[in-house]
Amino acid sequence: MDFSWTKEQLDYRDKVIDFAKENLNNDLVERDRDLAFSRDNWEKCAEFGIQGLAAPSELGGAFKEVDILTATLAMEGLGYACRDNGLSLGLSAQIWTVQLPLLQFGTEYQKEKYLKAMVSGKAIACHALTEPEAGSDIFSMKTHAKKVDGGYIINGSKRLITLGPEADIALIFANVNPKMGKWGVTGFIVEKGTKGFRQGENQAKMGMRTVPLGDLYFEDCFVPEENRLGKEGAGWSITTHSLEYDRCGILASQLGAMEYQLEKSVEFVRNRKQFGKSISEFQSVSNRIADMKLRLETSRLLLYKVAWLKSQGKSAMLEAAMLKLQLSESFVASSLDAIRNMGGSGYLTDFEIERNLRDSVGGVIYAGTSDIQRNIISELMYADSALSKK
Repeated sequence: MDFSWTKEQLDYRDKVIDFAKENLNNDLVERDRDLAFSRDNWEKCAEFGIQGLAAPSELGGAFKEVDILTATLAMEGLGYACRDNGLSLGLSAQIWTVQLPLLQFGTEYQKEKYLKAMVSGKAIACHALTEPEAGSDIFSMKTHAKKVDGGYIINGSKRLITLGPEADIALIFANVNPKMGKWGVTGFIVEKGTKGFRQGENQAKMGMRTVPLGDLYFEDCFVPEENRLGKEGAGWSITTHSLEYDRCGILASQLGAMEYQLEKSVEFVRNRKQFGKSISEFQSVSNRIADMKLRLETSRLLLYKVAWLKSQGKSAMLEAAMLKLQLSESFVASSLDAIRNMGGSGYLTDFEIERNLRDSVGGVIYAGTSDIQRNIISELMYADSALSKK
């Protein structure tokens, strides 16, 4: 097993780190407080090439072909250097759940019109699957699309959509044949300003406050057939396929944030003095540091394994579920340990440590809750056990 990276990959990660440190951490305390999304920072990321990680160079991408390993390392570097976890989440949401499906399943027309605009930063796109009564339970999807001459009429709503209030483009999923359950789910590209399409307001939330989150509404919204993504009924397969990549990107940035968090914790406890000595000499403090390091490296191994499997064109459903569960829960635990190690200072907003804890909690919910990941893991193990006995 080769766990090394090429010099080119490491150099690119370092460039991402330098870019993020220099450009993306401005006024973050204020933006977090005010729920302010920075479109300027988004466009800076596009100019650098972050959005180009999920597009080939012919469509404006960062490299000749999409390289999930390099992209994962780059997003890890972004999470390490960019203190704005909301921006990293928003970028990953667009890159892996909108851009990649368009690249892999879209028509040439869709790639030229929409994908290039996303890569360049001229357009922001959201992925809209969740509904008021259909989160993890896709069978309960109520948004439906009726086939008419030249396209589809869509009615329904989507809930808690990352980038939803800000998006210029929405990749939404509606059922064209409810009797078929999830096999009737179909993807559609809807442009901002389309008649019958309304975007809700940005909703206040506990963490990730710098990335917009809101609802989408469709009332007799006509979408031309040329804006359907893939075949009718392929929507569930498309979004499931993209989620494995999505978890690499989102969780890579969280891994980077955890690494930075650990470095700052070690620095703090070495320099903080109580009872005449460094608190790093206290066993309880040292145990927390050790636990943080163990969570970080265990999560790193799972992340790299999933990225490697996808780079080889292999399925990673089980591994991606384990990664999502392990890393998201680890980020919460390590964020709490970081605050404990830093005491009262860690509880203060201006110290910029408590924000990681607020941001981390969302990770156990979005892109599939921890409970759902446990269900996926156990079901796949049961299925594998049953097959092995035949």
